[in-house]
Amino acid sequence: MSRAATDFSPLFTPLRLGNLELANRIVFPPMGLEVCEEGVPSEEAAAYYARRAAGGASLVFTEGVYIDHPSSGDNPLLGRWHGEAAFAGWERVARAVHEAGGYVLPELWHVGLIYRGPDILTGQDVDFRPELGQVSPSGFIAPGKQVCDGMSEAEIAAVIDAYARGTAKAVELGFDGIELHGAHGYIIDQFFWKALNHRTDRWGGSPRARGQFAADVIRACREQLRPGMPVVLRISQWKMVDFAARMAETPQELEALLAPAVEAGVDLFDCSQRRFWEPCFTDGSDLNLAGWVRKVTGVPTMTVGSIGLDCDLLASLGEGRTAELDLPSLDELMRRFNRGDFDLIGVGRAMIAEPDWPGIVRRGELGALKPFSTRSLAEALMAHVKAE
Repeated sequence: MSRAATDFSPLFTPLRLGNLELANRIVFPPMGLEVCEEGVPSEEAAAYYARRAAGGASLVFTEGVYIDHPSSGDNPLLGRWHGEAAFAGWERVARAVHEAGGYVLPELWHVGLIYRGPDILTGQDVDFRPELGQVSPSGFIAPGKQVCDGMSEAEIAAVIDAYARGTAKAVELGFDGIELHGAHGYIIDQFFWKALNHRTDRWGGSPRARGQFAADVIRACREQLRPGMPVVLRISQWKMVDFAARMAETPQELEALLAPAVEAGVDLFDCSQRRFWEPCFTDGSDLNLAGWVRKVTGVPTMTVGSIGLDCDLLASLGEGRTAELDLPSLDELMRRFNRGDFDLIGVGRAMIAEPDWPGIVRRGELGALKPFSTRSLAEALMAHVKAE
């Protein structure tokens, strides 16, 4: 299909998400910036998020923010969701995005027990750190590597409570709902993933039981939200410790795993893939993760992963590779969208490189889009400073 023949107008139809009336189907997804000094977002960070809303993203997610729990995460350059200085910064972010005409949700995050590689400050290899009180369903830091006991009922309750308190704070700060980071091998995903969840109580064993922790977190957070405020759950097959991992091997397992979250009232599944066009299963279907989740749950989904670009996020940031434009992939995106595979698209790196991506695509001026490189992020954050 030629560029001129591609009809992008379906992306510019409204969608109701909870009590939010989204003007279009284009979302700026959560992306870790590592620019929060001691977890506090700057004025430049607020302007960065607001610029994506002004550029046409109907919904903006913040980067993952560490909830108020001892082992939720300790990278000092990523967002913190506790402490008055951090809350003042995130309140500024919410206000800026609203002034730019968008909605904004924080991505509430707890890393659990996860191998992260060399520490950003010391350069030393980071493995199990008992001084942090790290917790996980069964004490596994990676498949086949158990380093501590699994969580007690009291420890599980404490983490759920931390999510609930974080949600209450999101409402207080003026956010429009929340996203829960349940992907990439972090704590919610550690319950989903049978390679790390070896429990045989109500929190593990069957696929449905492995989905119970996510459901209880959703219920606790829902109690802190105003009626109609959406709860979004981010999920993925791949993990930071294993790119080939799967939280579900079949559509039937996926349906059972996510059923508790559906019953708990999740409004949207944010389905993270490294490349959106890759099939979710090896059953001959070309449905991606968002497509299969939409099919087995009936809940709206968002797809994300290298939209309009020729390589994934890890190649861009981990290997320093420039993500060049891949305009034919936008035809494939629209084929899947028009088929009803997903309801929203998350455009991350492409909107960092070109914040006006939605308007450019709507006008069909695809030649004006830009590739993404590591310089794009620095330039995006400095744009506010240059404008002053």
